[in-house]
Amino acid sequence: ADAVETETGVPASTIRRIAAELAEAAFTKEIRLKQTWTDWTGETHDEMIGRPVAMHAMRGISAHANGFQTCRLIHILQILLGSIDCPGGFRYKPPYPKPVPPPLKPFGKPGHVRPREPLGGPHLGFPTSPADLLVDGEGRPTRIDKAFSWDAPLAAHGLMHMVITNAALGDPYPIDVLFLYMANMSWNSSMNTPAVMEHLTAKDETGAYKIPKIIYSDAYASEMIAYADLILPDTTYLERYDCISLLDRPISEPEGAADAIRHPVVKPDRDVRGFQEVLIDLGARLKLPAFTNADGSPKYPGGYADYIVNHERAPGIGPLAGWRGEDGSNFGKGKPNPEQLQRYIENGGFHLHHLKPEQRYFKHANKDYLEWATAVGFMPSSEPAIFQLYVEPLQRFRLAAQGLTGESVPESHRDRIQRYFDPLPFWYPAEEVGLPSPHRTERWGEGQGEGRLQAPGLSPPLTPTLSPQAGRGSAYPLHAITQRPMHMYHSWGTQNAWLRQITTENKLYVHHDLGRRLGVKDDDWVWIVGALGRVKAPVKLMDGCNPDTVWTWNAIGKRQGAWGLKDGAPEATKGFLLNHLISELMPAREGGYRFSNSDPVTGQAAWYDLKVRLEKCTPEEAKETSPRFEPLGQPGHIAPPDELRLGEKFGSKR
Repeated sequence: ADAVETETGVPASTIRRIAAELAEAAFTKEIRLKQTWTDWTGETHDEMIGRPVAMHAMRGISAHANGFQTCRLIHILQILLGSIDCPGGFRYKPPYPKPVPPPLKPFGKPGHVRPREPLGGPHLGFPTSPADLLVDGEGRPTRIDKAFSWDAPLAAHGLMHMVITNAALGDPYPIDVLFLYMANMSWNSSMNTPAVMEHLTAKDETGAYKIPKIIYSDAYASEMIAYADLILPDTTYLERYDCISLLDRPISEPEGAADAIRHPVVKPDRDVRGFQEVLIDLGARLKLPAFTNADGSPKYPGGYADYIVNHERAPGIGPLAGWRGEDGSNFGKGKPNPEQLQRYIENGGFHLHHLKPEQRYFKHANKDYLEWATAVGFMPSSEPAIFQLYVEPLQRFRLAAQGLTGESVPESHRDRIQRYFDPLPFWYPAEEVGLPSPHRTERWGEGQGEGRLQAPGLSPPLTPTLSPQAGRGSAYPLHAITQRPMHMYHSWGTQNAWLRQITTENKLYVHHDLGRRLGVKDDDWVWIVGALGRVKAPVKLMDGCNPDTVWTWNAIGKRQGAWGLKDGAPEATKGFLLNHLISELMPAREGGYRFSNSDPVTGQAAWYDLKVRLEKCTPEEAKETSPRFEPLGQPGHIAPPDELRLGEKFGSKR
């Protein structure tokens, strides 16, 4: 507790008190449900005993360079307390839990990728040894984002934040086409956005673009639209079918398996097509076997709705689990049901399968649940999911890096693998993994010639020469984090007039004590200074944050000219992004190699490792946010309205 107090500022007495409260809640305030159940060995229990302790770890914990091991520590604490999937504890939502480790391995090794052929397996998965990595004979990554390579061996979600930078730098190789869907990667979904904008327009010594072609699909005129060579205009969620599947990211609750659809309620009034429809059409035109019949005709002539009903991941298992079988009487497995979508629509767009009372807890070791989950296709077998305190796959990577197993591990990566692939969880400072280099100068906003939209100059220019203390100590003493507003997830929502009435600008939230030290009060303006440069923003004081942490909403600040906003819209003049200050690459080390700013085990982007200091603005500077970028041209021919009055009629008497 004393050591943790030094690192966190939380008093050791508070840490001991909370630890005692957790133990008391788990072991002296247990919950007992009079419900019989059978464990995986066949033993029947008369009651379900719960430990009323639950913890949740998501991006706030994981989006650091030490996120993976820190999350492990939190989950192992719950395991030791016995509070996993029990009454009052952390609960699984079907189709989880999954086997440990999951049997799915990523595809993408040399030979897996062939022209005009499907990949042959999933592009994401769960490596359990160096043999599962997607690397060539020299140990170099075969994926453009370097996922499942020695850079990030367990990158179950990939490293999308690195695709543009890697492609422009030709590391590990250049690409011909960048194809993105509703990923605003020139703005709020990228780190170091000014550098990314330069990468999107960068040219080689011959004058050709380093990323030759960009195809982009979006329903809205986001910042990324301006960089695309080909735009595929998408529909909105009110104009298309969508599938929230148990095969992907379901909407289940702990006591029932649930999935859902969206279905069209209005017809598009412009020349747009749903992105899923376009992909299915492309698959048929390319004669890909999954999208064509034996005679070459399209397999899903009815588009995405046809695909949702008739596609099968495995025999009897499709995107939707409800109302399967020719008569719609099955759940989970069954032949395609021609009336399936209509049944969902009649039920409000969702299906919920309630678990039996004896199946609802201890799913990882509950015989009735495991057998049911196997029968409906959630699990490959009814074997229990065994918790691993000591993770053998991590040790396999570590032994390889130590030269004990014969695998070829790049010399520049050996120390990194040995350090962070500890089979027992441990904590280390995120700063340890990599700090902004004190020996380089970032230069943004320098044009790359004519053609595709250029990353413009910044005002003031973000061209700092970094000090030897960059990123640590007194130079940058504050943590700065950016989180997504609930009502504007990512940047989607700016096109919604009602949401704009709620939030058209964001502020930097600062603790009252820090504000007093800086002489800053509500609505004053500050420079947020980091190792890459500085951002100007207005301040709002509050008590509900750590005194050494400042934060703001992400995706409220917009680039002028995007999203159909009028010139001078508050999103562009009073909104800002912290992304401009978050480096996507760590400083050069191990022979000059630069790793991504990510967790070294999983490749999770370290969004929350930003360190800054605040400097109060002069009255002359306190007018609008900075940096300022060259305005984007308004797409199309529809001018933004002078005044938005949508919904006015709802306030009148009926």
